[in-house]
Amino acid sequence: MSDAHAYCRAVETHLCRRNGGHLIRVVGPAFDLVKGWAEAGIPLAVACAGLDRMVDRAQLKPGRHRPIRIEFCDADVRAAHDEWVRAIGPGGTESAAPATPRRLSLTQHIERAVAQLTALRGSGRAPAALEPVLVSTIEVLDGHRAAASTARGAARVALITQLHDLDLGLRGAAQAAVSDADRAAIRREAEAEIADFRQRLAAPQWDAALAAATARLVRLRLGLPVVAVD
Repeated sequence: MSDAHAYCRAVETHLCRRNGGHLIRVVGPAFDLVKGWAEAGIPLAVACAGLDRMVDRAQLKPGRHRPIRIEFCDADVRAAHDEWVRAIGPGGTESAAPATPRRLSLTQHIERAVAQLTALRGSGRAPAALEPVLVSTIEVLDGHRAAASTARGAARVALITQLHDLDLGLRGAAQAAVSDADRAAIRREAEAEIADFRQRLAAPQWDAALAAATARLVRLRLGLPVVAVD
């Protein structure tokens, strides 16, 4: 099986799992779309993070939820890739097309983060050591819901700063909570993910890129949402 086929099958499997077991086949135009992600250099983990965004946003809507089709995920996948490129620092990798996903309001962003953190607490996937931080983060975010809808100017800037600080605390606690074995495995995965950049970066840049990639993979491994906003 070619790398592109393996990539497409892995995307298909991930979307099936997120759709509650409902299989959405990646064939025809959908296969060409996902193959394009692979050819654009979008890492599989980043593509899956983009799929998660689309599914999570859809699940926030009231009423019956239909299975998400792969065609509706392209903008979120490319947005996740753009953010990944900015996060790891080095240039030279760009999406094949600009991403234009619908931007959530600040209130919707907070509600989504609360929903994801609450789901994580109930899933049993989070390390026990992370539980107090999950609880405190949910409580703080709950306290910000009402203010988010009316925050303007300096008040909005202050709220966004608080969300950034919350995200840093959550990310740090997550990295501290994973086992030594998991941390080593995640670091190896991060090194493989950004290996193409190794020869282009000075040592400090490589270390920063590796730290960012490792932090992102810890977040993905645990299913933590991004609490910060741009």
